[in-house]
Amino acid sequence: MQRDEIELDSQPIFEIGQKVRVKKLIKNDGTFPGREIGEVLAKIGDVGYVSSIGTFLQAYYIYAVHFLETGYIIGCRKRELESAEEKHESNAPTE
Repeated sequence: MQRDEIELDSQPIFEIGQKVRVKKLIKNDGTFPGREIGEVLAKIGDVGYVSSIGTFLQAYYIYAVHFLETGYIIGCRKRELESAEEKHESNAPTE
């Protein structure tokens, strides 16, 4: 049996203000007020911005992601997100 890693042993993978994309369908598990349990809150490919970072069960980071299209701020786990920022070489010399 493999145990989940304790994410808090390392730094968060995403930063506040970072643009992220949803990798998994996110449904209300009962923690999102004003919406029915099981209602879809974010679809695969939806883009938002990390607005804060908290913890859960002293083991995981929870990224509060603000989705501008819906106005929702949804708590997401690392496995549900990926960076949506373009890769660019900001340290590359300009000549």
